[in-house]
Amino acid sequence: MPYITVTALSHTGLIRDHNEDSLVAGPWTLCGTVTENPQTLVFPLGRPLVVAVADGMGGQPAGEVASALVVRQLASSGPALDSEEAVRDALKVCNHAVYVAADRDPALVTMGTTVAGAVVLPESLLVFNVGDSRVLGASPDGLRQVSLDDSPPLPPGQRTTPIITQALGGAPQFSAITPHVTTSPLAVGDRYLVCTDGLTDPVPEEAIDDLLRAHDGGRAAFELWKSAIEAGGPDNITLALIRIGE
Repeated sequence: MPYITVTALSHTGLIRDHNEDSLVAGPWTLCGTVTENPQTLVFPLGRPLVVAVADGMGGQPAGEVASALVVRQLASSGPALDSEEAVRDALKVCNHAVYVAADRDPALVTMGTTVAGAVVLPESLLVFNVGDSRVLGASPDGLRQVSLDDSPPLPPGQRTTPIITQALGGAPQFSAITPHVTTSPLAVGDRYLVCTDGLTDPVPEEAIDDLLRAHDGGRAAFELWKSAIEAGGPDNITLALIRIGE
């Protein structure tokens, strides 16, 4: 019988003083806390399973509040996310929820978060994102990015940027979003990495590819985290590895 494993890890990194990232895997959420070791969860393949990370916007208030609000909302709506339209609607609800929470508390004004993830269906994967957190597909042919960064065009030679062109919340007044949602086929053996830019900014894609070719599960998650730390750990690091097994 096919099943899904999700191996997750969240860490503050070496520079930030607290963790503004959050994560959801099915009904399980991890909000603004640190996992000392990768955690692996196993789910049956059948009902929609949402796996996502949310990266609270640094330099603005209460990023951890925004990211936690979003992953908890996704955990609640996850079983109903059976189509691209349902995912888009859920992300728009998350965006509204962030603004509503900010309107109720002056200390939360302009809080915001990115989000990226996937909904695992019996025969397909719904990949989604708003912002620059990423979903990457790992296969024998190499690593490929299946999400779409909301970032301005980069000049030649520049690999990363702290600027994002779209987020959930993040502005003084309500701003609508246009979520990126695509459908990919799914098969036993497929692996996907969902992560915040605390991993992809310091660690080049080629290095991530090498690590995922060499390792799987908890060891892969640990080695990815270790690479980000060895590169200076400049930001919070949160990742989830999805694998379809049988």
